[in-house]
This record gives sequence, C-alpha cells and structure tokens, in this order.
Amino acid sequence: MEKRKPKGPSPDELLDVIDLRDFTQRAVTRTFPKNTVVVSEGDRTDSLYIIVSGKVKIYVSDEKGKEVVLNESGPGEYFGEMVLDEGPRSASVMTLEPTQFLVVPKEDFREFVKKNPEFSLHLIYKLIKRVRALTNDVKSLALVDVYGRRARWSAGFSATLPSAATSRSGATASPSRKPCPEPGSPGRARRRAVSPRAACSRG
Repeated sequence: MEKRKPKGPSPDELLDVIDLRDFTQRAVTRTFPKNTVVVSEGDRTDSLYIIVSGKVKIYVSDEKGKEVVLNESGPGEYFGEMVLDEGPRSASVMTLEPTQFLVVPKEDFREFVKKNPEFSLHLIYKLIKRVRALTNDVKSLALVDVYGRRARWSAGFSATLPSAATSRSGATASPSRKPCPEPGSPGRARRRAVSPRAACSRG
C-alpha cells in the first residue's frame, strides 16, 4: 500500500461544527466503529459528511487491492463536497477510529452554499488547493517519473548488451569472421544454399 504523508489541516480547512449544525435541520448524526468504509469510490453521491469526532483516511484502490492513501482527516473537516455535481465518489473513506459525522443531504448543502458566501469562498479555496496538488502530482508522473524510468531502462539495457572481445592493447576488437568466397566460387554457392544470411568478411 502506498501512502502519501498526510498533512494536518490548515486553519482555513477547519469548520466550526456547531455553526454547521445550525445551518440545517435535516442533518443526521451517525457514528461508525473503527475500520468501517463510510463511502466507496464509484458510489453515487448524495450527502456531505462533516467529521464531529474521530479520524478517517481517504484513499483510492484498484481491482487488485493496491491502495493509495490520499489524506487523513479529523474533527472539523469534511468530505463529499463534490456532491454538488451529483457525480460518483472519487475516493473511498474509512474510519481509523470510532468516528461521528454530521451527514448533510445534498439539497440542504446546495442551499447552504447559495446563502452563505463565506462558506462558498471556503469551499472554493479548498478546491483550488486540491487542484494545485493534483497538478503537481500529474507533473511528477508525466515528467519526472518518465525520465527516471528512461534512465533506469537505459542502464538495464546497456547491462544486457554482449561484451566485445578486447585486444591486448586495450582496443575493442570485433569477433573474427570467415572471409567470404569470391563470386562464382563453389564455396560461395554452398554457403548461399545453407544460409542466405550467413555473415562473412571480405577483409
């Protein structure tokens, strides 16, 4: 399992949970035990999750079970803000300890964004930060890693090349070849019959 070094939440990423509790009368409080998958990558999006207590990891994985942890989040942070476009979940979330959430329905979240400019800016800043991080990751994968892989491949390829015979003087000498028969000679005819591409040297 690969894991990025989780960064602690910056002040602009933390929310006052009590204030968010006040913004909707339809928020549902839910508690999950440790190691519970709260949402799965690819699920349909229908709610925003605000962490009241506990800790979660946000990760992506493939069909072979390889997992990459994108981040860890704690009290005051939230996930599921992409609920606004009604697309599928882009990552999975699992609790790392018993965790309590405020689960905000999609329509309530949308209305709150419309009526609360301060929170809207907070959300925009968070998404900008995420886009910057994604851009850096893509740059690393597309450029730095390509050159690294090319260097490793070149080193491995060179190691597999056959070593040439070295003369006593230290100069590299080509392997010896038999001289080619003169055109029209019986030897040339026989050589062609046995191997049309037999290598030979004319000295």
